Amino acid sequence: MKILLTGATGYIGKRLLPVLLEQGHEIVCCVRDRNRFPTEGVYANPKISILEVDFLKDLPSPEAIKDIDVAYYLIHSMSAGTGDFAEMEATSAENFLKLVKPTAIKQIIYLTGITNEKELSKHLSSRKNVEEILGRSSIPLTALKAGIIVGSGSASFEIIRDLVEKLPVMITPKWVETKSQPIAIRNVLEFLTGVLLREETFNKAYDIGGPDVLTYKEMLLQFAAVRGFKRRIYTVPVMTPRLSSYWLYFVTSTSYKLAINLVDSMKIEVIARENDLAEMLKIDPIPYNKAVELAFQKIEQNSVISSWKDSLASSYADNSLLEHIHVPTDGCFIDKREKKITGDPDLVLANIWSIGGKKGWYYGSWLWKIRGFMDKMVGGVGLRRGRTHPHYINTGDTLDFWRVLAADKKNRRLLLYAEMKLPGEAWLEFNIIERKGEYFLQQTATFRPEGLAGRIYWYTVLPFHFFVFDGMAGNLLKTPTTIEKINS
Repeated sequence: MKILLTGATGYIGKRLLPVLLEQGHEIVCCVRDRNRFPTEGVYANPKISILEVDFLKDLPSPEAIKDIDVAYYLIHSMSAGTGDFAEMEATSAENFLKLVKPTAIKQIIYLTGITNEKELSKHLSSRKNVEEILGRSSIPLTALKAGIIVGSGSASFEIIRDLVEKLPVMITPKWVETKSQPIAIRNVLEFLTGVLLREETFNKAYDIGGPDVLTYKEMLLQFAAVRGFKRRIYTVPVMTPRLSSYWLYFVTSTSYKLAINLVDSMKIEVIARENDLAEMLKIDPIPYNKAVELAFQKIEQNSVISSWKDSLASSYADNSLLEHIHVPTDGCFIDKREKKITGDPDLVLANIWSIGGKKGWYYGSWLWKIRGFMDKMVGGVGLRRGRTHPHYINTGDTLDFWRVLAADKKNRRLLLYAEMKLPGEAWLEFNIIERKGEYFLQQTATFRPEGLAGRIYWYTVLPFHFFVFDGMAGNLLKTPTTIEKINS
């Protein structure tokens, strides 16, 4: 069948796409920015087509999807801010219906949150409102309602991982006693694909969860046990929501705006109401500790398909990549280095494609860490986002406090845009060029200052640039073995 997949570059969308392809479906991927959609590997499948659409703006003609059978609605805006995301989610849902109503679509499948409590967070209230908007359509809706999703790269998983791996002793807010029913990402995908055109699921909503009902404290301790850590957790009643948000923000890789919305939701119990959907679809719910083990198997095999950090939600400013892909020159400070490559240019390219994360930035690692800490202290993203895969890069991915604007391995070009807090805008570009049979590495740092503060900033860090940027360019030419020694 032909399927419309919204949120195709999001955490769930990237996981769901290969499963649908394996089942033989043809997929139309809705993306806000086609430059963020990967073009290699599974994404090069001829059964994939791309529809560029921003559901907050102008819509394409329904003719582009007139033969769609089923649509997945996986659009969420929780991280867009602390006040306007509910309105944005409602607008997106209404515009989505405008697009699909004139088509022959037979079912909408919506992944949302569990909303059984009388008092809901802003986030969960918004999800419930979207469900009601989609449900008012004449198109049959199947709503799948999940709580904490446990999988490599999910926001919840990575936050719990940060807390467990970094803090032997935790002084926690009282919401760690709130109960939740976590579900493994594998089960989520089974439910999402299992209800495809199942008429008995039309116009129904199902809570989906794993077999365990746990407090957040129990999840932290079980996570620690799986990892072989001993952790102590002490709960205090005096930590306000604002302090709780700061606690999550500084200790984990989450952005502050996401931390605020997470804390707001963590005060609400999300326990699934019993239903027969798992039995109907023959799905065996995976226990929480097993789900954690499976997630780490993916991490250890370097086969993490998607991460919440690669969504624009992990940025402090939710901007389209297209706004920054053309590097300016007028009114900019530019640091350009060129090094002759005497060895294999493909090895240099491999070094470029491995930059950031655990590999580091090839020179002055401690200086990069200090810069990341300073960024975190002023509300930026810091260095903790790392990277999803140690060797593969796609447009739209995060590299610590950079965002990938262009990852063109064929033309040997990597372009990064800084998402750290700056009095201006910054780009970092790597190119390997050929001249008269010889190869050269070109490394260009561009900074467009904002006012006097931007100019003062540039001249303040200029002495460090000489060592850091020159050292980085030089070390990129070295063999991986030599680089490991340098970084150690």
